[in-house]
Amino acid sequence: MTQSLRIDYVSDIACPWCAVGLWSLQRALSNLGDEVDARIVFHPFELNPDMRPEGEAIVDYLGRKYGRTPEQIAESQAMIRARGASVGFAFGPRTHVYNTFDAHRLLHWAGLEGRQLPLKAALLRAYHGEGKDPSQHDVLVEVAESVGLDGAAARRVLETGQYADEVRAEEREYIDMGIQSVPAIIFNQKYLLSGGQPVEAFEQAIRQVLAEAG
Repeated sequence: MTQSLRIDYVSDIACPWCAVGLWSLQRALSNLGDEVDARIVFHPFELNPDMRPEGEAIVDYLGRKYGRTPEQIAESQAMIRARGASVGFAFGPRTHVYNTFDAHRLLHWAGLEGRQLPLKAALLRAYHGEGKDPSQHDVLVEVAESVGLDGAAARRVLETGQYADEVRAEEREYIDMGIQSVPAIIFNQKYLLSGGQPVEAFEQAIRQVLAEAG
């Protein structure tokens, strides 16, 4: 018997573990097959809400924020590349960190259009895989069009500031819930799993949630 499952995925485009987690989650859902009918809903979380428009070199940003040396950053990126490769996500050279607020506004709109998951995946690939700047409207429109969304409508959303209040309200909601890092994955609005977990961890968590719900 197929069971329904709601998955709220709180994340940021700038977060590499959010890409690893999403690809792991999708593999887990694929492995579960007809056991589960999952609906993934994405919610905004900005790791760098005060990031300046031109962005910041990733070595400078991580060194300032976490006190890491360039060597430590290189080691961490190598580990993340390996984890991504293990679930089918290809990390490319990421030299800068950018502001992602407009990307979150576009994702909110894409949810209303029924294209949130493909846009989220494409944005993660554009930034983490191709090194594109997700704060640039031309980049966001190009990515939106690549997943079948209307480019002119996407540009209107971006240029008019539409959905800014909705995104900020959602961000406050999840911060008020106590979420301080992403990805944060909530199953059936009740069970929380944090981080870019392996496929097996997602499978185990989903089976447990379904068993308790069923």
